[in-house]
Amino acid sequence: MNNNANRTIRSFVLRQGRLTKAQQYALKYLWPLYGIDLDKIKDEIDFQLLFNRNAPITLEIGFGNGDSLAEMAKAAPERDFLGIEVHRPGVGRLLYLIQKYELNNLRVIHNDAVEVLKQSIPQHSIDRFQLFFPDPWHKKKHNKRRIVQPEFVQQVHSLLKTDGIFHLATDWKDYAQHMSTVMEASENFNSISDSPFSPRPNERPLTKFENRGLKLGHGVWDLLYKAI
Repeated sequence: MNNNANRTIRSFVLRQGRLTKAQQYALKYLWPLYGIDLDKIKDEIDFQLLFNRNAPITLEIGFGNGDSLAEMAKAAPERDFLGIEVHRPGVGRLLYLIQKYELNNLRVIHNDAVEVLKQSIPQHSIDRFQLFFPDPWHKKKHNKRRIVQPEFVQQVHSLLKTDGIFHLATDWKDYAQHMSTVMEASENFNSISDSPFSPRPNERPLTKFENRGLKLGHGVWDLLYKAI
């Protein structure tokens, strides 16, 4: 039997970077406060129970170092936020920022986002789904690893409420075109702009990496689609 035939194609390479002392502290002492241990959840996540209120839910996968997500949660206390990231340094960084900004509306999951979406997020429970700067897998032979594929878009739609927003962003033109092709082919979404690409909304903060790229003349493409 060929085991490779049943192996899931992953959209990321797990890089275990060195943890700072602040990240180590956060993972040890702040995770019990703000992290979600999926092994202790028998069923799907109950957001009302998790945040002790009923509020709009923003879900972001692959939040990187967490700076942008923490800023968004700080700027919108009326919303609740959930971030999913597979890399431990980023998880530790975001936990540190939650404590620093005293954010009661942000929680963290450390896991493969695709598996979490399949098993732990209730259908039609998310108001806004964010995917910012995913790995572009720019070599043609690696394009199949890109997370934005028809099956993934269908899965996102199943989690969004009607009129919920799917917000994508990338700084790779080729990936932007790929994203637009996949999204435009979906019968479950409509672009909120006249074209597949939208101006960056104010609620998405500019990251340091993005600012540096813009100064060098690199482009950034935002795509905002409404679930129908």
